[in-house]
Amino acid sequence: MISSVRNRLLFAASLLAATFSFSTSADAQTAPPTRVAIVGLVHGHVQGFLHNLAAHPEIALVGISEPDPALRQKYIAKTHLSGDLFFATEAEMLKHTQPQAILVYTSIAGHRAAIEEAAPLHIAAMVEKPLATTVEDALAIQALSERYNVPVLTNYETTWYNSNTAAVKMLEEGKIGDLRKLVVHDGHEGPKEIGVDPEFLSWLTDPKQNGAGALFDFGCYGVDLATWILHGELPTTVTAVTLQIKPKIYPNVDDDSTVVLTYPHAQAILQGSWNWPFARKDMEIYGATGYVDTVYDDAAPGAKLRARLSGEKSEHVETAPALQAPQNDSLNYLAAVLAGTVKPQHDLNSLDTNITVVRILDAARRSAQSGKTIYLAREVAAAK
Repeated sequence: MISSVRNRLLFAASLLAATFSFSTSADAQTAPPTRVAIVGLVHGHVQGFLHNLAAHPEIALVGISEPDPALRQKYIAKTHLSGDLFFATEAEMLKHTQPQAILVYTSIAGHRAAIEEAAPLHIAAMVEKPLATTVEDALAIQALSERYNVPVLTNYETTWYNSNTAAVKMLEEGKIGDLRKLVVHDGHEGPKEIGVDPEFLSWLTDPKQNGAGALFDFGCYGVDLATWILHGELPTTVTAVTLQIKPKIYPNVDDDSTVVLTYPHAQAILQGSWNWPFARKDMEIYGATGYVDTVYDDAAPGAKLRARLSGEKSEHVETAPALQAPQNDSLNYLAAVLAGTVKPQHDLNSLDTNITVVRILDAARRSAQSGKTIYLAREVAAAK
């Protein structure tokens, strides 16, 4: 969240630099910049994209669509981007700008409609997490991707954490033995408590637009990591408990969630909450012979791991290696997918992974509502 006047000025300056560097950067490169457009401005993560744009001269922002005129004006004033970049509708923007990909910053429920506009024009999409609020929407998005042969990616901040990749590599290399238990913690003090913008808070606390509360907002990170680590396997069972610890602030959605996934030889416990005393995104991986924990110093240089391996009398701390492009941030990854140098399959952002993620989130929501365990693998097999 950009709160101080100084940060606002730095933010605007970085955007101006990015805007005016597009043509010169393109001249300096052998390949033209990747053309992207933004659909929607109600998702607060759009600020992070705009703030990081100056570091990506290979990306050209060619248009922004947002139906709310007041919100368009807010971002024109905040970013000092040209008003010519802004359009009232996605269809009008796509017609005039012809991007290679859209970056979707609508509510989660708005993802399907945005892709329905872009996919028939053979325009790829990257949406913010999670992919969809319902299995029906997720499968419709998958059908569009397959019919028009366009990538649809889901962006999770935790994909780009050095520590997560390093921890999973230790598991894959057998350093801690076979996976037995995964515990993931995600969340913060609450969206209202941390001061998200009103247009963000409005849909984030709407069960139709967000899918749920903290269960979808932060539970999705753990579900995504578990699905990736378990190589896309559907869990045998999904059991979820949600709470309304702060009903006066969040009367319509949960603000705390715990999801337990069982697999034939492992268990995942995923805790997404708007009630942590501090923001956190960390995980613990327990194997048959050792364990590794990530530290929330996530993407920063020198991110740490705590581990104890077979034969060690106590845990040790090590530094997670820096991620290399194009696996180090969402825009590098998107450009590589569009260039055909990365095939998005079975990774944290790929469509196949995120169809499974939505299935699990849907099962967790039904479990929390009914108080019953959902036998997901059996349920999906029976539906085929």
